[in-house]
Amino acid sequence: MSAHAERTARWMYRGIWAVLVSLFRVPAEPPTLPASHGEVVQTFQPAPGYLRYLKFLFWILLWPMDIAITVAWIAIFIALPWLALILLIPALALAILPDIIAYIALHLRYDSTWYVMTDRSLRIRRGIWVINEVTITFENVQNIRVQAGPLQRYFDIANLIVETAGGGGGTKDGHNTGHMGIIEGIDHATALRDRIMSHLRQSASAGLGDEAHGHGSLVASGPAWTPAHLAVLREIRDEIGLIGTSMHARS
Repeated sequence: MSAHAERTARWMYRGIWAVLVSLFRVPAEPPTLPASHGEVVQTFQPAPGYLRYLKFLFWILLWPMDIAITVAWIAIFIALPWLALILLIPALALAILPDIIAYIALHLRYDSTWYVMTDRSLRIRRGIWVINEVTITFENVQNIRVQAGPLQRYFDIANLIVETAGGGGGTKDGHNTGHMGIIEGIDHATALRDRIMSHLRQSASAGLGDEAHGHGSLVASGPAWTPAHLAVLREIRDEIGLIGTSMHARS
């Protein structure tokens, strides 16, 4: 994208963002999560490299069309210069407008994506027209994995996929489906994974679950027997004993 086209797109984007926030009541602030006193709350968005990654993918798809428009215009200019001059403005529009539209769309996707994490849960929010907000409690997390292809690694980003109990959900267009949350386009995926795993270990040591070795999964522990439970069981045992003694005496 040329410098002039980018300045134009940036100016248009500021106005469009303001209109969308007002018209569709898009939250201008990041989502929140309940947190106890002293609990760390981390709010973040995808890394800047994620925006460059999206723009690069767009250019990969767009450049063949730009080349085709340029070649066609040159061919027309050689054959019919007067017609080429008439078609100059439409040709420029076809070459520049997609850049502006893509700039606006990609920035809308980037600016509307938020992640919030506390010591106990994670919240993911995306969307303008339809706002998709998913909350994941760490007690229910079964597996966490880092996903990064060669192009993502080039831009120093990765996706962190968090799978919860009863998983089996999938992904569609990078969004959350089923029992899965995707933190996409971040530059600290490994550190974030380790932090979540640390919270899982703390939950397990507090009696909320037992760590199962292998596959990084967490299996919930069974309920503990309290003195009240034992007292009820003793009463049932004594009642059964009395009934048995009575039946034996009658016989």
